[in-house]
Order: sequence, then structure tokens, then C-alpha cells
Amino acid sequence: MVGPMGLYTERVLPRLIDVACGPKSTGPRRAQVCAGLHGRVVEVGFGSGINVPCYPAEVESVAAVEPSDTAWALAADRVAASPVRIERVGLDGAHLPLGDHTCDTALSTWTLCTIPDVEHALTELRRVLKPGGTFHFVEHGLAPEGDPKVQRLQHRLDPLQQRLFGGCHLTRRIADLVTDAGFVISDVDVFYESGSPKFLSADTLGVAVSP
Repeated sequence: MVGPMGLYTERVLPRLIDVACGPKSTGPRRAQVCAGLHGRVVEVGFGSGINVPCYPAEVESVAAVEPSDTAWALAADRVAASPVRIERVGLDGAHLPLGDHTCDTALSTWTLCTIPDVEHALTELRRVLKPGGTFHFVEHGLAPEGDPKVQRLQHRLDPLQQRLFGGCHLTRRIADLVTDAGFVISDVDVFYESGSPKFLSADTLGVAVSP
């Protein structure tokens, strides 16, 4: 029997994310991070398909990885309306059911914060990307080193954040995780998203190359 927190995570939280992270609030960042995607794309944390309208014309197909059946159901209309072929291929970013070097580009938007084994997930993305393939990401994480007060607040709130938001971490160092997985970051911007508290909105947006 699924308990109250299980029902919340599986049924309620995907709907909250669909509203809170919808096109009105995150559309410009999604369009920015999707620029340059092409060929076969693997998208980790597909969610309710909010990125679908942002795919460039050069995208041929999308291998969607999404653990939530509720989120995938919410994505149905966006998937059906997309000119790009989208297939749900797996549930876990740390175990991609894709062959080596079979994807041209990869995408992750506000997802690395929730994957339990994020290091393995990034290693998996490198495995399935072709040499020279690019990983496009926008993620929230630990505030910049110049803001120790915000960092301390994030560390204090991190356990509560994980409990309320499906395992979401506030304290991951996104750029370090990407480079530690063997990617070479070619472009990166670290900033606070306007309109949100700093402890929630320290974003890293970038592109990394798989050697």
C-alpha cells in the first residue's frame, strides 16, 4: 500500500511541477538551453513535456526518460502535437536503455537535483552520446562561493526540500558534477533567477561536450 508521501510524490507533485515550472515562468530559459539541440536527443527528466515546444527544427527524435507515470500522462497533449517523434524509453537517468554513442545531443532541465545517483546518470549520458556530442543543461544548485549566507541557508533547508519535492537537493555543485563526469564545459552561466528566493534560484545554464 502506498503511503501519504508516496501518493504525494507520485500523484500530486508532478502536477505542482507542471504548473510551477510551466512555460510562462521558465519558457525563456528552456528556449535558451534547447538552442543547438539536433539529431537524436536524449532528455533526462522529461516531466510533462514542457520543453517540447522549444525543440529546434534540427531535432529528429527524442528519447524521453521520465520516472513518473503521472508526468508522462500530463505530457500526452504536448507529445501528440509535436512534429518530433518522442518515445518514452526509460524511467531512470542512472540506467539508460540506450546503446553506446547513439545520441547526438542530451538535455536536462532542473532534473539533476533529484536523481539519487547523479554521478552515474551523468556517466550514462556520456556513454550514450556520440564523441563530440553536447549536453545542454539548466539546473539549480548551490549558490556561488561569494554568497556563503545563502549557502548556509541551503544546507539547513536541504533535508526539508528533499522531503517535500521528491528528493530535490539545494546543495549540488552542478558545474563540478558535469566536469567530474568527464564532460568539457564549453559555455556556462551562473546566475540567480529573478522573482524567486536566492536559496531556490541559483541556476547554472550551460553546454558541455562529450570528448
